[in-house]
Amino acid sequence: MIKALDRNYRDKLHRLLSVMLPIICTQIAIMGMNFFDASMSGQAGDVDLAGAAIGGNIWMPIQTGFSGILMAAMPLIANLLGAGEKQKITVVVRHGLFLGLSFALLVLAGGAAFLPHFLQNMGLAPEVYHVALWYLAGLGLGVIPFFMITPLRSLVDTLGYTHLTMRIYLLALPINACLNYVLIFGKLGLPRLGGIGAGVASGLTFWLLLSIFAWVISNLEPFKSYHIFGFVRPAYTWLKEYLRIGVPMGISIFMETSIFGVVALFIAKFGTETIAAHQAALNFSSLVYMMPLSFSLALTIVVGVEYGAKNFQGARDYVNIGLQTSLGIAGFYMLGEYFLREQIALIYTANPEVVALVKVFLLYAIGWQAGDAIAAPIQGILRAYKDVDATFWASMLAYWGICLPLGLFLDYKVGNGAFAYWQSLDCGVISSATLLSIRLMWLQRKIG
Repeated sequence: MIKALDRNYRDKLHRLLSVMLPIICTQIAIMGMNFFDASMSGQAGDVDLAGAAIGGNIWMPIQTGFSGILMAAMPLIANLLGAGEKQKITVVVRHGLFLGLSFALLVLAGGAAFLPHFLQNMGLAPEVYHVALWYLAGLGLGVIPFFMITPLRSLVDTLGYTHLTMRIYLLALPINACLNYVLIFGKLGLPRLGGIGAGVASGLTFWLLLSIFAWVISNLEPFKSYHIFGFVRPAYTWLKEYLRIGVPMGISIFMETSIFGVVALFIAKFGTETIAAHQAALNFSSLVYMMPLSFSLALTIVVGVEYGAKNFQGARDYVNIGLQTSLGIAGFYMLGEYFLREQIALIYTANPEVVALVKVFLLYAIGWQAGDAIAAPIQGILRAYKDVDATFWASMLAYWGICLPLGLFLDYKVGNGAFAYWQSLDCGVISSATLLSIRLMWLQRKIG
């Protein structure tokens, strides 16, 4: 009996890791594209770096918000896959493509109408304004494929082929780097575009990714049998279900990502060294976040399939294994981060004052990562159960009801300076993890 249980545990752990590990590689490849944008723009000049950074900060909440809505395809497909309703999977992906195209056109129209005026009101230097505007225009070339990729990737990943998605993004990464090099620095007889070239390179890379996903889904099994590309008459019931799950997901992701932009604005008053230390610690923490994020996406798939098949005990087993593994790995890398804080800081700067600040920020980052190791996987689990409202309310309360007001209080009333906002981020993430844990326990008791 014990051996059977051990084998069942090992099989489920192997299944979870086989889905999750390629997702980590995919997310690192996506971060690599952002790294090439920033690093090569910086080599082109401070104005190019500043313009590209401003454009990237404007694009980020738009990208994450709408992509979060389109990610509703993943739990929908997982549930249908478990229930054996293959024909409905095709309908879901087609509605996702319809919504992706609609969101892209909305973003393009909104950008054309409001972006120049918005940038003008930011008080930017004329040369920075020029780079930021045309960086976003170059990025706009790829808005349509960017949003249409999400439902296609959801299909590939949810069917268990996360390793294929990983290979697609790893293939696109060096191509994106070459495009950045050629367009930013004006190679192969092309004009030197500076930071604007980073936007154009990203836009072209999105078209490349869409083309590869479209070819794979049209020509390879098991994707080919779903006949994804075809006419769909938008159905109110499917759009309603897609948006019912997707909108809370998109808003909650938007609230999480936008809080860091707001925090950066308040930290800016503490000077260049503090800003540099904040950005260094935040950049490293963003890299570490790929681990719980990958667990989140993998758990949406494996738990969603079990839940769709009404195998509630199997779903519960994956929940336990996923949370235990996420916390175990988090404990390992948080311990390493604690002892290697100085070495991590030296990756980003040689300035001793900045290094000292980074080491303190990383202490707070460890607390934040502990909360993320719980909160992020639970978010994925709740998505698998189609329970997305809890994530929405937890994010709103934790980040905008607790984190931001507490940060302002600790800064302006207590006088904790820039550390106040990292302290408040810790409280926000831990609050979110607590609320989501309570919701998950309640939901599992309800399911039985």
